[in-house]
Amino acid sequence: MVSAEVARNIVGIIGNVISFGLFLSPAPTFWRIIKAKDVEEFKPDPYLATLLNCMLWCFYGLPIVHPNSILVLTINGIGLIIESIYLVLFFIYAARNTRLKMLGVLAIEVAFVAAVVAGVLLGAHTHEKRSMIVGILCVIFGSVMYASPLTIMGKVISTKSVEYMPFFLSLVNFLNGSCWLTYALIKFDLYITIPNGLGAVFGVIQLILYFSFYKSTPKKGKNVELPTIVTKNAVTSGKVSVTIEK
Repeated sequence: MVSAEVARNIVGIIGNVISFGLFLSPAPTFWRIIKAKDVEEFKPDPYLATLLNCMLWCFYGLPIVHPNSILVLTINGIGLIIESIYLVLFFIYAARNTRLKMLGVLAIEVAFVAAVVAGVLLGAHTHEKRSMIVGILCVIFGSVMYASPLTIMGKVISTKSVEYMPFFLSLVNFLNGSCWLTYALIKFDLYITIPNGLGAVFGVIQLILYFSFYKSTPKKGKNVELPTIVTKNAVTSGKVSVTIEK
């Protein structure tokens, strides 16, 4: 019979694979942004929230805070790198006011994490106290990360369109929350249970919204190429693409 520890490690490894898929799931969105050279109506909120979440979970997974949490540390370290790449790309193609807001939020996040690290290492001298303090913060900000798509969900409801809420991201969000919830319940860890339980719930809601509004999402038109256009102020070489709705 498989022991609880072995089962937990197996689920944790599966969780790492799914979490990696979650971190990579926005890749098609960013490929679209790169091709368009514009962030369009996409929001940086989920990536900023996920970056902060990864930083806190990396700290939580360190042996000096919560021993035997290598699986938590590795996947969030990978997530930290991937989310940083996304934010750099978003920054490159975003409007100036969005860039300023992003820089402000990033500065606050880095300062906050630095203060947490210093406060915990200097003020808490046992694994139990450190795990509790960082764990509570991970619960709070992990919940924020999973709730961050709520801004997009509101847009889906108001526009009756799922164009800016990718299906794969919603699906992997649900699978990730469910897997890590199982991991936390096998050898009960309250700090992992709460945010991932919420993640599973929010994932279900996103999937319900996706299937509810998929049919009402406007279909993209066909691109028709027109000859070079000369304006009063500039000459545009090549061809111009105009969209004609069906």
